Amino acid sequence: MTAAALPGVKDDKTIIVFSGDFDKVMAAFVIANGALAMGKKVTMFFTFWGLNAIRKPQRTGIRKKLLETMFEWMMPRGSRNLKLSNMNMLGIGTKLMRKIMADKNITSLEELIAGAQAQGVRILACQMSMDAMGLRREELLDGVETVGVGTFLGASEEGNMTLFI
Repeated sequence: MTAAALPGVKDDKTIIVFSGDFDKVMAAFVIANGALAMGKKVTMFFTFWGLNAIRKPQRTGIRKKLLETMFEWMMPRGSRNLKLSNMNMLGIGTKLMRKIMADKNITSLEELIAGAQAQGVRILACQMSMDAMGLRREELLDGVETVGVGTFLGASEEGNMTLFI
C-alpha cells in the first residue's frame, strides 16, 4: 500500500532550492517534473542563491541602491547563466554539459522549468532572501509567488517529502 492510499497521509512534495548551481537546480526540476507526472502536487521554495534560477534573463530597469546594484551585477541572471557546482572550468564545463545534454536529447533546464510551470508547480520565492539580496518581484519569472517562510512551512505540512537542494 502506498502512502497516498493510506487514510490521512498527505502526499504533496516540497523542494527547497537553496543552491544556484546549474546541476543542482537541474536535479530539483527533474524531481519536480517527475512528481508532477505522477499526479503529485509540488511546491518549490527558492531561497538565497536558488533565486537566481527563477530570475528573468533581461534587466528590468528598476532603480536600486548602490549595494543592491552591485549584488545584481555579481549574480547570474536566469537559468541560462547558472554554472556547474563542480568542473565549471571558467564556464567551459557548463557549456560542455549543455552540449552533451542537447546531443543526447536530454531536456534542458529551461524546458524543465517551463514544463513544471505548465503542469502546475507552485514556485515560491523567499521574500526575506529577496530583500537581503536586493531583488524585486518584477525580476522574477511570471507566476512566481513571493512569500515568507511560513507559507512554505504550511505547504510542507501538506506533504510527505521535503528535499533541500
